[in-house]
Formats: sequence, structure tokens, C-alpha cells
Amino acid sequence: MIHKSWWLLALCGVLNAIFSIMMFLVLSPDGSITLRRFIYGRSAAEQVGMLALAIGACTVAAGIWKLRKSNSWLLVLNGLVCSALGLLVRSNRPIAFRTVALFIVVMAVSIGVYELAAARALRGYVEEWLLDTAAIVSLGFALAFLAFVLRWLKLEPSPSAQTFNWLGSYFGFSAICMLWFAFREFKPKIALHPKANSALPAS
Repeated sequence: MIHKSWWLLALCGVLNAIFSIMMFLVLSPDGSITLRRFIYGRSAAEQVGMLALAIGACTVAAGIWKLRKSNSWLLVLNGLVCSALGLLVRSNRPIAFRTVALFIVVMAVSIGVYELAAARALRGYVEEWLLDTAAIVSLGFALAFLAFVLRWLKLEPSPSAQTFNWLGSYFGFSAICMLWFAFREFKPKIALHPKANSALPAS
């Protein structure tokens, strides 16, 4: 059976990928923000904020769609935090990267715990290690961004390639995770074990 939320997860993946690309392209070689030339008069902050809002809304919708399933509230939490980040960025007020990093910490932890829970539901099956690996990477991102928040890692003056590259890397990885969850829901018949589809928490 194809779960109807697959397209929401796929849309989340695509939007995360677009966000990631924008982060990698936002700076010119001299360090100035160049993204505004592509967005028809809107500021880079407004465009990025709107995209983060869209990602958050899709993630919340995907979580609510399967709210009866265990751990779907983690998707809702992830989406709410992403939406809040989008509103903050879209306000065009000066934002320290450490503030943004704090939002990413919550997002990375929530999706990492979701992936761990999904892996536990597939204990003993081949796909378990994929989810475990994704969870480790997500929690690794959470730790890295927490290090920025707590000043354990030194930051270059913002805006800098360092900050945008970290954001681009996180959202790029999130895109891969969301697209994988969408693929699992759209093509459950190709699971490596017949019980895997019923065991995997709905995304």
C-alpha cells in the first residue's frame, strides 16, 4: 500500500535541496551576497525565509498526516522549528549565526531521534544500518552546530563561506533523508524484507 504522505516528504526533500543550493551559491568570491540578483527584487533574507517556511510547513503536514503513528510528532517538531527559523530570517532583522545554529540543533536532534526510532522498528533487517547511519550524521550535525552556539568552534565574521557552507551541508543532508523516506513510502514493495514496510514508522 502506498502511503499518501510520500509526496509531502518528496516535496520536503526537493525544498531542502533548493535551500542547500542557495546556501552554497549565496556568496560571491569576494564575500558579498549575490543571491538577490536571482530573486526578482526580493532580498536574499526574505527569499531564504520563505523557503524555510515552506520546508517547515511541508514537514509539519507530513507529520500530522501520520500523527497516529509513533514518533511522527518528531517530524512536527522539526517542521515547527524550521518554520520559526523562516519567520526569523524573513523579518530582515540582523541575526547572529549562533541564533540560527540553535534552531538547527533542535531540528537535527528531532530528525536524528526520528531516524533512530525508525531503525529500532527495523531491528534485524538490512535497512536498519542505513537509518542508524543517517541518525549518527544528523546528531553529528547537532553537535557541530551546538559547538558554534557554545563557542567551542571559532566562527569567521558573518556573512562568510563557513556559515553558509555549514547550512548548505545540513539542508543538503536533510534533502537526502526526506527523499529516502518518500521513496520508502512510495515503493514499499521493494523493501528488502516483507515485514519492513509495516515495521517502519510512517514518515
